[in-house]
Amino acid sequence: MSLQQVVVSASAPSSQSTTPGSILFHDIVTGTSLASFKQSTAAQNCTALINTRAALGGLILSAQRDKSLLHVYSFQKDQVFLKVVLPERLSCLSVDRRGQFCAAGTAQGRIYIWEIASGIMYNSWEAHYRQVTVLRFTPDGEALLSGSEDSGITVWSVFRLLDDSLRSEIPEAYVHLPDHTLPITDIACGFGSFPSCRVLTASTDHSVKLWDLASKSLLTTYQFPHAITCIAWDATESLFFAASADGSIHQVNLFRTRIDKTRGPVAEAAGVAGVNDILSVAEDDPNANNRRLVSVGEPITALSLSLTGALLLAGTAVGNVHVYDVPSHQLLRTINAHPGPGLAVTHLTTLLKPPDLVGHVRLGGDKDGGIPVRSVVPFQRMLEARLRDAHEVTMMLQHAPKGTTHESVTAYPRDELLCDWELFTQPRPAAENDAPPAAQPAEYVVELEEEVARLKTQLARAKGINDVMWETLIQNVSAQGKEMAAPDLPESREGDIDGRGRKRGKTKA
Repeated sequence: MSLQQVVVSASAPSSQSTTPGSILFHDIVTGTSLASFKQSTAAQNCTALINTRAALGGLILSAQRDKSLLHVYSFQKDQVFLKVVLPERLSCLSVDRRGQFCAAGTAQGRIYIWEIASGIMYNSWEAHYRQVTVLRFTPDGEALLSGSEDSGITVWSVFRLLDDSLRSEIPEAYVHLPDHTLPITDIACGFGSFPSCRVLTASTDHSVKLWDLASKSLLTTYQFPHAITCIAWDATESLFFAASADGSIHQVNLFRTRIDKTRGPVAEAAGVAGVNDILSVAEDDPNANNRRLVSVGEPITALSLSLTGALLLAGTAVGNVHVYDVPSHQLLRTINAHPGPGLAVTHLTTLLKPPDLVGHVRLGGDKDGGIPVRSVVPFQRMLEARLRDAHEVTMMLQHAPKGTTHESVTAYPRDELLCDWELFTQPRPAAENDAPPAAQPAEYVVELEEEVARLKTQLARAKGINDVMWETLIQNVSAQGKEMAAPDLPESREGDIDGRGRKRGKTKA
């Protein structure tokens, strides 16, 4: 199957509109619609995807804006697969990369964390004073970052949130990042294992801040002319894009080029001087850190980069998805993804086309060669110690032919084992017509001995030539030194002696 990159966009109606939202899949190159999932009114940061992996189908989780309900969609069905009743209405949602845990925030500042396979609520606690606006897991799933309208950002250790021995205690945060002054709008986590990773945070206080979780410190503050609504970070962590509601997208380089007298152009980190390091990114400032600006002309509500980092995608408040070329900032195409009146793009991401996407594979289950639907259990609405101790997890097992036993499935035949061992341990022949070493060991050893003897002879010859060249060079240099110094000294001395002798002779006479 050829790899095909797709754009996933979700929309939600405004408060004055009655048009229902949806979740759509489009081809990133042609803009062709691939799949559509209806009946979704998820607000910003309230949509999460679980990719197809481990022979299990992918899922879409969408927290409804106007009710305490979670819609679960399977990639294999264009209708709601499961409706989950929640303890209260959610304001944001996030799923870790492996699809094991789901974290959700509420308008009252509470955070919930569930295990998706079992539906068990592992923790529920008051994390912020005001509404939780954004949640993000680190790439390795070891930490959860939460941003709130109280301008605070908190980093939580997932291990402590799941620890049974700490279930009766209020979770202790790894670190609080309180340097913003207005509500948090977006968080982007860099690559690397926690805590050896960096984090970007955006706020309505017109700033984006770069943090280092290992040292728990602020590295740089980037100041913008408008409030930032969303950010997108390049996979190489060399640049990021920050968008605002006025339709402008700023490209900010985290590295700058400095001209060194000896080495020429040298790349170095821009900023990272700490709390007092504030870099301006205003478009009218000639001394700004970066003056690369993309003017979309529509309020921007979502931002994302392609998997290769070559394309920038911007979702707007009128339902369009604009695709830009990152190096040139040229508009390549516009996908009219959500044309309904009052529909705004609330979620935007890119991924490889799922093999189990509806309409593109056989959906008859594993017996017919399809991918089985991932099992989802309704989430618990309260903490229950009994169910958590039991910890029953629903698993999807692959279909095995009749009469197949566990031993026959997991057995490793001896012939296969020896063949694989030989493949990884024996050297490969230089050419196809050469016999492998194992086929003719005696002849191969003789061949190697002759090769070693030939190499030793050549080495001795080269060493002799080198010695002769060195001796010749030393002799020539010594001879030249004697010729330059010896003739001048005797002549000058004889002249001086003769001169002095003549003067003395005349004086005596």
